[in-house]
Amino acid sequence: MKLGILISGRGSNMVALVDAVRSGEIPDSQVSIVISDKAGAIGLEKARERGVETIVIERNGRPREEHDEEIISELRKSGVELVCLAGYMRLLSPAFIRAFPDRIINIHPSLLPAFPGLDAQKQAFDAGVKVTGCTVHFVDEHLDNGPVILQKEVEVLPGDTVATLSARILEEEHKLYVEAVKKLITTET
Repeated sequence: MKLGILISGRGSNMVALVDAVRSGEIPDSQVSIVISDKAGAIGLEKARERGVETIVIERNGRPREEHDEEIISELRKSGVELVCLAGYMRLLSPAFIRAFPDRIINIHPSLLPAFPGLDAQKQAFDAGVKVTGCTVHFVDEHLDNGPVILQKEVEVLPGDTVATLSARILEEEHKLYVEAVKKLITTET
């Protein structure tokens, strides 16, 4: 299965996926391309270091649909069968969702449907919950929505800060995303 990964920043979940594909932990797959909407995304260099083709497609004030069409075109050129959002900080257009029906997944740092959107860890912390976590889900036209593939709980510990909680959630995200992609691929093959 050919994977395409979209990033906007540091790319730590992308690295977890690329490394799991390279080691064979995620079987019968390859990461065909990593695309970023930001030229300065740190994850681009990490992908290049791992021998993965990268491309930058910046929005440059264009409408979302036009920007997404260019990304769709590059994903198709690379033969991508599963699109993995890994810290991609833009909502996808309905046209993008239709281009890859049930073939786009995302990782989010909360137990969805709780705390969608930005700063989910801070939302959970501020709400005073005892347990939060992370979710891998299929992407639909709504923010942090779509059927859940896997979730992992992370306990909020006494003395936690948003930073310490976020770090523990991120650690679990790396494992959960690999597990979810592996599950999808082994179900298909």
